[in-house]
Amino acid sequence: MIALPPVAPVTGWRRWSRLPRDHYVRLDTSDYSVHPSVIGRRIEITAGLDRVRVTCDGQVVADHERAWAKHQTITDPQHLAAARALRRDRLEVIRPAAGPQVEIRCLADYDAALGVDGGAA
Repeated sequence: MIALPPVAPVTGWRRWSRLPRDHYVRLDTSDYSVHPSVIGRRIEITAGLDRVRVTCDGQVVADHERAWAKHQTITDPQHLAAARALRRDRLEVIRPAAGPQVEIRCLADYDAALGVDGGAA
């Protein structure tokens, strides 16, 4: 046998991507949740034999035990709660809780303004 090289060989799996709106990344056939605060931002996904980690700007935003079974969805409860809170906040921006009050006029007022006789058919 020969001696090992001075630099260890690269092992594991590494990929860069943008986090989609559903805040999950796919590795092999399983989906792993990522904190939804980084939706749309560039993330780095690294995986070894036992862990899947996702970082954004050097900060870990997901750390899961790797699932070797096919078609699994691994969700961190904190990621799920944060997604619900962001969704709720977004809906409050789109639909304010108390909108302006609008007067509802009687249709007879329009008939009177236009000189239309409401009784004639």
